[in-house]
Amino acid sequence: MTATLSKPALKIGPYEVDPPVVLAPMAGITNVAFRRLCREYGAGLYVCEMITSRALVERHPKTLEMITFDADEHPRSMQLYGVDPVTMGKAVQMIVDENLADHVDMNFGCPVPKVTRKGGGSALPYKRRLFAEIVSAAVRAAEPVGVPVTVKFRIGIDDDHITYLDAGRLAEENGAAAVALHGRTAAQRYSGTADWTAIARLKEHVKTIPVLGNGDIFSADDALRMMAETGCDGVVVGRGCLGRPWLFRDLQATFAGRPIPPGPKLGEVAAVLRRHAELLADHMGEEKGLRDLRKHMAQYLRGFPVGSDLRHQFGLVSSLAQLDDLLAGLDPDVPFPADGEGPRGRQGSAGKVVLPEGWLDDPEDATVPVGAEIDSSGG
Repeated sequence: MTATLSKPALKIGPYEVDPPVVLAPMAGITNVAFRRLCREYGAGLYVCEMITSRALVERHPKTLEMITFDADEHPRSMQLYGVDPVTMGKAVQMIVDENLADHVDMNFGCPVPKVTRKGGGSALPYKRRLFAEIVSAAVRAAEPVGVPVTVKFRIGIDDDHITYLDAGRLAEENGAAAVALHGRTAAQRYSGTADWTAIARLKEHVKTIPVLGNGDIFSADDALRMMAETGCDGVVVGRGCLGRPWLFRDLQATFAGRPIPPGPKLGEVAAVLRRHAELLADHMGEEKGLRDLRKHMAQYLRGFPVGSDLRHQFGLVSSLAQLDDLLAGLDPDVPFPADGEGPRGRQGSAGKVVLPEGWLDDPEDATVPVGAEIDSSGG
């Protein structure tokens, strides 16, 4: 598929995002090295790992290290997590005062139990007043200098507690520059299939700001299909680019109406993997960077006929020299495998969402969850 969609350019505040593609923040993945690797394949908006608002305000060293951006990275996009309007306002004010980022994305979509049991992430939009107050506090701090604030959320807690239409309306009313919907509930986590019809309903419901769709974008054709089926203004890509940063090249081509390039041969994948290693080593130091690379190996080699022993060795790599030796053992002419496409990353299974006691009693209760921001370790 190479046809283009006749839609106006995606604008996030003052920034035009062309193609209309956003890299979703992923913990332990979207550091400055991975973002640069992806940016080398195509334009878009590339969001750093999630930052805890309290950890930022308290200047936790790990958090300050995580907000590293390349000199040519623009706009610099930071995702914040928080449950307290006061702390969120202070965090955004700090971003503004110290020129730490050009765009702030707010995370109300995380389904991880350690987050939802404190009332954070995808549990929080159920508390409509508190949700609105957090968005409003961020926007008030950011607005005077033109830093756009966007909001990402899920369909709801579970099928019995749907929150996304209220969340979209409240985000719009309180000054968000755009909203993004992951078409799953918190209970689904990353299992099953994303419900794109919910993205279409949100687009009908939110009238004045862009709506982005997220969930099951594993190819450039998926992105075009989502936009055609839902009317959304852009797409958010997460797990689909794991071990496949060239997905952004494919997206760049397809949105421009050009043919999608063929999948890379194993030799090309080896070169990308080596580039990723080099960037991580520059960012973290060689030993730490190569340890970090290990989590990516299975995704890069997915579907290729690489023996189990060699795969095991890739998973233990600890130096660039060792990596070079292993890459030299690969056949560079092996074509990209047919099953190299499709879902990737951990899908897991659906489960009951862990919530604070009494969380569902009153959606209008704006009380900040007790102890939700005690863990200020960042990330």
